[in-house]
This record gives sequence, C-alpha cells and structure tokens, in this order.
Amino acid sequence: MPDSRLRRARARVAAAIGASALLGTVAIAAGPVGSAQAAPRTAAAADCSAPYRIEQKLDGGTTWRMCWHYESKAGLVLDDVSYQPKGESAPIKVLTSAKLGQIHVPYDDGSNEYDDLTGQDFAQGLQQLDPAECPGGTIKTVRVPDAWDPDHPNVKGLCATTRARGHAYRMGEGGFGAGSENKVYQLQGKDLLLYTVNQVGWYEYITEWRFAGDGTMTMQAGATGTLSPMDYDAGDGRGWPIGKGAKDYATSHAHNVFWRLNFGLDGSPKSKVEQYDSKTTATPGRIPKTKTTRTSVGKELAGDAAAARWWRVVSTAGKNKDGHPRSYEIVPGHTTKYQGRSFTKHDVYFTEYNKCEQFASNNLRNCGAGAGKSVDKWVNAQTLKHPIVWVNIGFHHIARDEDQEPMPVHWQGFQLSPRDVTAMNPLTPPALSGHNGHTEEER
Repeated sequence: MPDSRLRRARARVAAAIGASALLGTVAIAAGPVGSAQAAPRTAAAADCSAPYRIEQKLDGGTTWRMCWHYESKAGLVLDDVSYQPKGESAPIKVLTSAKLGQIHVPYDDGSNEYDDLTGQDFAQGLQQLDPAECPGGTIKTVRVPDAWDPDHPNVKGLCATTRARGHAYRMGEGGFGAGSENKVYQLQGKDLLLYTVNQVGWYEYITEWRFAGDGTMTMQAGATGTLSPMDYDAGDGRGWPIGKGAKDYATSHAHNVFWRLNFGLDGSPKSKVEQYDSKTTATPGRIPKTKTTRTSVGKELAGDAAAARWWRVVSTAGKNKDGHPRSYEIVPGHTTKYQGRSFTKHDVYFTEYNKCEQFASNNLRNCGAGAGKSVDKWVNAQTLKHPIVWVNIGFHHIARDEDQEPMPVHWQGFQLSPRDVTAMNPLTPPALSGHNGHTEEER
C-alpha cells in the first residue's frame, strides 16, 4: 500500500529524532516520502581528500584505489576506480563512476509501483552501522544531502573492509594419486568490500561493491528487513499464504535493480563496445562445432542476454604487455525479466554519455522536449563515443514463510570480469611467471 511506506517512515523519523535529543548520538536521517523532484545533490562530489579516499592492498599484491561521494538520490557513488596488480608500474584506470541507477518495485496485483531511488527517498534512509557489521574494517561517516533530520545529517553508514572469497586459484603440479609428490599452488583470496544499508519502507537494501585481487568487480544488492504487514491482502490468487492456514496472502512483487557504469579504461572515456555470440552446429556422427562471432556495437543498444551471448567494454587508450587491448566483460547474475514496463524489458543498455541521464526510470532531470524519463527512451541510434552501461537485474519476490522475521537477504547482481587487462593472472606465483602462451616442453 502507498501509505504503508509513509507510515513507517514517519514512525522511524520520530524515533530517530527522539533518540538524538535524549542521547546526543548521531541519528539516522529520516523524513517523508515525496520530496521535491530536483537534480540530485552530492556531498563532497569532487572531494578526494583522505575521508573520501579508499585504498586497499590485497593478498597477492593487488591495490585498488577509488574515491567516493554520496548523492541525495542514488546514495553511494564510487569515483575514479583504479586497479594496480603487482608488476604494473602505475594504476590502471577502470571506472570514472559507478552507482545504482534505480530500484523499480511493481506489485503483482497492480496496486502499487515504486521507484525507490527517485521516488522513495532511498538515500535519506541510510542506516547507521554497528561495528560488529564491519569486522576488521572502518565505518566511514557519510553526510547525507537533504537529510530528513537536517540537525543530524551525518551517519556512520559506509563500511570499508575485506572479506574472504575462498580459493583465488588452485593448481597441482607433479604426480597424481595417493602417495605421489604433488606441488600445489593455491591462494585464499580476500576482496575489498564496500557497502551501505538503506531503508525504504519495510525493506532494507544492502548495496555491496566487491573488488578482487584478480581484477574482478562484483556489484550486488541484497534486500532484507521484513514483509510489510499492510500487504497481506493478495486474495486474488497472485500472493502466497504466510502464517497459519491460508488466510493471509502476502502480495508478490518485483525488484528491478539498475546499475549505471561510466567506464574510463586507461583514463579515456572513449571506449568501444563489442557483442559476442556463439552458435553450435551439430552434424550427425560428428562432434558438434561452436563458432563465436564478434559484432561491434557502434550505436546505442538495448541488449538482451542469450544463452551464448556476452558483451565487453574495450579500451581505446591502453593495451596489456601482450599487446592486447584491455577490456572488461559484463557477467550478469541470475535475473527475472519484468515485462510490465518498457525500460525493464532489456538486460543491458549502452547509451551515449549525457549528464542529464542519471536514472533508469523516473529520471528527475529535465533532459529536454521528447527526451523521456527512462533509459529505453535514450536509445535512439546515437554513435557511441563515450558509452554509459546500464545493467538491469530483476528478482520476482514471491514471499514464503521463511521471510518472517527478519527476512533472509535475497541477492541480485552481476560482475565485471577483466579480459586481457593483464598479460597473465595478476596473482600468478613467481615460480609460474614464465608460463605465458604456449609452454609445452619440446619433445
């Protein structure tokens, strides 16, 4: 229900302000839904002084560097992201900026539809983190623009830490079987992890950004919190019975999360986009053959994922030590594509940079007559010189008994995987550093 989010927001702002007045602590900024639609404001948007700078050296020798700021609509924004593996004399610039582009939440029964970033004050719902939520890390203070409680705009709400990822690699060398000598090369990796928690209505969104020693970046959003007690009214066959018997039906809905990525590979915005498709042909009595073709994406594109399709963003300004252009491959996670709106019908969009185009739906800025308010309207055959990448990952939330209470986190997201950014695995141990290209011994 529209009022259910508003009621909770009002209740929480009263509690937050009250706690602040009584205890003198930093309160969570809160406020009413439906603030004036204006261009997003930022805190320290161009500031990369020490409080807004993140640098982390990981096991294996890789260093990630970036800046951050916080916008009044999108929340956390990462700026000037660079990656420097061992053996590289200088950082490799990857992203100019990265942020959420929208969280679109339509309900199955057609009763409600939300744009959580630009319509539900996502950024103002930044939650204060307990030290136990950021083990081994640092919780940074975020100044929230247009804070609901203007007397308490500062929130200890950004965790910067490292988290184990398991095997970064494993390779045995030598004999096989029990009793044989077998040299094992293995590394237990750690990722740099940045995250915030933003409350919207009854949900709390955990937005994670992970950076691995091998150059992989993982972007994901996790929804947790609780089911809205006002939404146990789906008696039209679209909901799921929650609780005893079959009396209360929780309303099913979708979470369509968009990310907006502004690449700056090797320090240049002039990247290229390529699409790859593989086709397998089966001939009776023979082993099937697969052929992969490359298509240059020269103009804006609304792309649809397929079983054997992928895209990469390619540098025009730098190559690795093997002479291959550096690139990053887009690796979508599991998605449930929502067909109800034109902007959710595609998995990825490549649009030409336009400062006005900031949110995948309900874009707040006035981009001119006929420009439209959603990303699908911006795909109009412009030549891609400075491509912006929009990734759409959907989740259809059909509630279950286990969602009570608190709700287990359900994740949705994607990866950016390095493709030819370095000549070899950047975590290669010294003993294997010569194994580049064809290394079979002559016979």
